[in-house]
Amino acid sequence: MQTEDQIFGIRAIIEAVNASKDIDKVFVQKDANSELMQELLKTLKRNNINFSYVPVEKLNKLTHLNHQGAVASIAPIKFIGLEELVEKVAEQEKAPLYLILDQISDARNFGAIIRTAECTGVDGIIIQKSGAAPVNGDTVKTSAGAVFNIPICKVDHIKDAIFYLQGSGVTTVAATEKTENNIYDIDFKEPIAIVMGSEDKGVNPSVLKIIDQKAKLPMYGTISSLNVSVACGAFLYEAVRQRL
Repeated sequence: MQTEDQIFGIRAIIEAVNASKDIDKVFVQKDANSELMQELLKTLKRNNINFSYVPVEKLNKLTHLNHQGAVASIAPIKFIGLEELVEKVAEQEKAPLYLILDQISDARNFGAIIRTAECTGVDGIIIQKSGAAPVNGDTVKTSAGAVFNIPICKVDHIKDAIFYLQGSGVTTVAATEKTENNIYDIDFKEPIAIVMGSEDKGVNPSVLKIIDQKAKLPMYGTISSLNVSVACGAFLYEAVRQRL
């Protein structure tokens, strides 16, 4: 069965995936092991759809109807392909500004980042299909509706997206404390993709190996890091300042 923002029931979710519905994430009962559930898991893995194992209590909170051990959240937006995004942005007269989110998992952080990105003229946000925060009601609310005004692209692997952007003439800059380079030494006037890492681990080390430049924000307090949405805002507004 399906509501406005959910699909529940194993067979219904399988059919939705096969029909190419924009499913953002699937919650699967962790102790369910029926043949039909195994078919669902194979379908999700084959289509690289984000899913997580949760206790049945979590599923019961998501819906009071018979979920059969699986509930899927439907994305309220239509995602755009990476190639289509780059082609559309290339038609503009200004230097592209992309935002790549490497495993941002909190929906409210995601929403706050989307809101700032829309306000600063980001051309598109790129996230990974697995491990990323869902585009759900919390995301929409925290973004103040900005999620409907900015293209969001889901890719199989962040590194492949970085290679593609680099091949398209875009410089990638990772926000990381693992560098001596200051954010204010980076040229954000050229075509840029800013890479922000997860709340707890930052940018993945394997991603840091392939990006073009690293930059950090100067920190003068006793706390050594900022909330990722705040740090993202600082990076984006430095790009705005330079481009004015």
